[in-house]
Amino acid sequence: METIRLRHVLTALEEMYPVDTAQSWDRVGLVTGDPEQPVRRIHAAVDPTLEVIEEAREAGADLLVTHHPLLLRGVHSVATTSAKGAAVTSLVVGDVALYVAHTNADVAEPGVNTALAAACGLTATEPLTLEEGRAMGRVGDLPAEVSLAQFARSLAAALPPAPAGIRVSGPADGRVRRVALLGGAGDGLVDAAAAAGADVYVTSDLRHHPALEAREDATTRGGTPFLVDAGHWATESLWLGEMLTRLGESLAAAGGDVVGLETHVSTICTDPWSFTVGARPDQGDPQ
Repeated sequence: METIRLRHVLTALEEMYPVDTAQSWDRVGLVTGDPEQPVRRIHAAVDPTLEVIEEAREAGADLLVTHHPLLLRGVHSVATTSAKGAAVTSLVVGDVALYVAHTNADVAEPGVNTALAAACGLTATEPLTLEEGRAMGRVGDLPAEVSLAQFARSLAAALPPAPAGIRVSGPADGRVRRVALLGGAGDGLVDAAAAAGADVYVTSDLRHHPALEAREDATTRGGTPFLVDAGHWATESLWLGEMLTRLGESLAAAGGDVVGLETHVSTICTDPWSFTVGARPDQGDPQ
């Protein structure tokens, strides 16, 4: 069997998440690393933060695969006086390659949104909408109707815990069957969720005014879609384990020596919030 090198991993990742399916503004692919370097340990995380990079280095990782880009916007210096510079330096000094699969992983099947769909309890879905000719989000029906409170509790149990938890807009006893979703920030697709006939829309980073206006508009449609803000990091982290499993299978099928290849999903929660204080007790979630 052939020793696994970074170029083999890149080939497998780009077959799973083709670079040309990323949105035009995105920056995906290899950020640091030598395609000829051997890879025996792969680390995966949502964000390439300094703490995540240090975790990968301490674990002896040869490759860090993240969902979010490290260098999305123009950078004119990689001096260690900035966080970006310190991150690049740490990766290079630690001989850790960094690879990014972002919006190309969002639209993949399976990918970020299909993993979130499974956490929502959906077994069959279709694209929520199209942007730049690419499928955005998913929509599908639950096997049986449940209350909004039951749906939110089940989703919370399926997601990794984050300090801010899950925010829900809608009555606890509201009825949910059709679910629309978009991992990560998604307040721009609230109208698409409504057009798809969704009873609830699951996403994150919902801002005050768009969310309030969406709920006001929903009163003309019987109150739906209800909104669930499940957190950016939480909604996109589910995909990581699945990605590593598929990557290992792909490398093995290509004749790579996967015996001894180690993979690890970062345990670090990169949600930017640390804790909450003074949240009003739930006003109507029937236990």
